[in-house]
Amino acid sequence: QVQLVESGGGLVQPGGSLRLSCAASGFSLEHYAIAWFRQDPGKEREGVSWIGVRDNTFYPDSVRGRFTISRDNAKKTAYLHMNNLKPEDTAVYYCAADPISRGLEMFQAEFWGQGTQVTVSS
Repeated sequence: QVQLVESGGGLVQPGGSLRLSCAASGFSLEHYAIAWFRQDPGKEREGVSWIGVRDNTFYPDSVRGRFTISRDNAKKTAYLHMNNLKPEDTAVYYCAADPISRGLEMFQAEFWGQGTQVTVSS
C-alpha cells in the first residue's frame, strides 16, 4: 500500500522549533522529489520547501533561512526542520511526492500525506 505519513506536528511557542517527518511506504522514496506544503483554513495552499532526487533544495522567501528540508532514503523518510517559528506558520503541513524533479512551482504530486497540524502560539 502506497502511503506518506506525516508526524511531528504540535503546539510550539513563537521562536521555537519543530521537526516534521514524512515516512514513505509502498514506493521508492529515493526516486521521487519531495515537497512540503501548508494550508490554513481560509488561505490558499502554500509550498514551503522542495528537495529533488539529487538533494537540491528550494524554499520560498517566506521560510528561507528558517526551514530546512532533508531526506534519508535508507529510512524512506523526509524531514522538515522548522526554526524560529512564527504565528503565521500555523497551518496543517502536508508532504507530497513527485516522480519528476521539476521544482516547487511545477510540482505535481503523485502521492500526498494526510497532514499534521502545527500551531505556533504563546
